[in-house]
Amino acid sequence: MKIAIIGAGNLGLSIAKGVLHSNGATTMYLTKRNTSEIKDFEKYGNVTVTSDNKEAIQNSDTLIFAVQPGHFSSILEEMKDLLTENHVIISTITGFSISKIEEIIGADKHIVRSMPNTAISVGNSMTCICSNELGKKRIDLAKAIFNRMGHTLEIPEEQMQAATVICASGIAFWMRLIRATTQGAIQLGFDAKEAQELAMHTCNGAASLLIESGNHPEEEIDRVTTPKGCTIEGLNEMEHQGLSSSLIRGIVTSFEKISKIRKG
Repeated sequence: MKIAIIGAGNLGLSIAKGVLHSNGATTMYLTKRNTSEIKDFEKYGNVTVTSDNKEAIQNSDTLIFAVQPGHFSSILEEMKDLLTENHVIISTITGFSISKIEEIIGADKHIVRSMPNTAISVGNSMTCICSNELGKKRIDLAKAIFNRMGHTLEIPEEQMQAATVICASGIAFWMRLIRATTQGAIQLGFDAKEAQELAMHTCNGAASLLIESGNHPEEEIDRVTTPKGCTIEGLNEMEHQGLSSSLIRGIVTSFEKISKIRKG
């Protein structure tokens, strides 16, 4: 696979590292205005660092765009005449619809939208993917790329805004829950470092249990709650204080906000 990452900033470089560490590319082009910051990537041997987007596009078949949203339209305009039927266009640009991409480069191209989150930097992103009609033929290729850096889920494009809230904003929501657990552990006598370690790894373990078992969360909750025990008493107090309803209200509020931004 000949991959070009157009816009080698934080996200672009995270994708590059994931692909390179798993030997997922025969050749890779990384583009950035100031190439001095990413020259180290040429140590991989099959990587070319350049500020010339056209060079990267002409020598690659899979094009991953990780540029600033304000620059995306002009870059597409500049490159549209270089695209062939063999190119796969993968956009990571938040809020930039497939129809807008098609307006610039045409609907006769393989177009995929992806929405990774910041955990991609540690190879554990939840990435949502959708495509235009022609892009469906290359959706498995896009999944293969992002599965090297976590987990992917194909969804309809109309759900991408909701996925942004659950997966991208969701990282912040989970961080706040981990922080709260850390604070609780400090109140119970652990020092700050120990408290965070306990909270982080317990959270990771809970998610891993669900991923590996495929169980509903309540099944795993039932395993650790005993009649008149401390766990059920703690859970009930959290629910009395509005834990679940606050989380749901926060998610819905974030979605309403992103919807207003989209319309604005």
